[in-house]
Amino acid sequence: MGNSRAFALAAVFTVQLLYGLNFTFAKIVMEQHYMKPFGFVLVRVLGATILLWLFGLFFKSEKIDKKDYIKFFYAAIFGVALNMMLFFKGLQFTTPIHASVIVTITPIIILILSAFFLKERITSLKIVGVALGFCGAIVLTIYGKSTSAADNVPFGNFIVFLNTVSYSIYIILIKQLTKKYHPFTFIKWLFLFGLCLIIPFSYQEFIEIKWHTFTPYISFSVVFVVVGATFGTYILNPLALRKLRASTVGTFIYLQPVIAGIFAILMGADVVNAVKLIAMALIFSGVYLVTYKPQQSV
Repeated sequence: MGNSRAFALAAVFTVQLLYGLNFTFAKIVMEQHYMKPFGFVLVRVLGATILLWLFGLFFKSEKIDKKDYIKFFYAAIFGVALNMMLFFKGLQFTTPIHASVIVTITPIIILILSAFFLKERITSLKIVGVALGFCGAIVLTIYGKSTSAADNVPFGNFIVFLNTVSYSIYIILIKQLTKKYHPFTFIKWLFLFGLCLIIPFSYQEFIEIKWHTFTPYISFSVVFVVVGATFGTYILNPLALRKLRASTVGTFIYLQPVIAGIFAILMGADVVNAVKLIAMALIFSGVYLVTYKPQQSV
């Protein structure tokens, strides 16, 4: 049992490590104009879909109720199509550290949506947490600076924020589906529907990609985004959730800005300043209050 828990903890840490590095790798590919955002999304989803369905050949096929296909479709809209297109478009205009900090607001958005759609109760402590989180996001958006003249931080941050809203809606939509089906069954269908949804929006940018101009580093970055930050994370997360509480897995999201920040600074893709540190403190405090459960040990 101990070994299983240790593996689960290693898996969830690896997921956050992959996501944290993903911010800089994806940013560099787009910043150096090797791929445009939507074209990159199609590469990411196409590659991951192929890997997921090939990987699925080694598992027993699970029967899907016909009425659930429409649920998969809606989940793919918010969990793959809008989620990934908004993230890459936002990352085109903001910095890796900004994007990684904005993403940590996800638990707050889920709380708000759960109150409206799932009728879950919001305590006064959580209301304070929501306020702190949004204050941090506003500080980061208004006063945050970028080292790249081509960036538009307020616009990029807003698009990444919309990305977190889309992902949060996706989490609400799949709450029942994940109980009914094995996570791997759900994910491969999710990506297949998502691929069909993004092709009309991404095809033009996809065919404009000049593959022959890729340097070894850019090629590695693209492979990392597809295999590591997409296929790998979607495989490892369900494995972690089978042995750990969702709240435990959720707390690991705090590692993303740390990993993203350290790697971005090392790669010269971003810098840390007082504004970013203040915004991080506000957002982390807000998310902590929102997810805090005094009656349970995390």
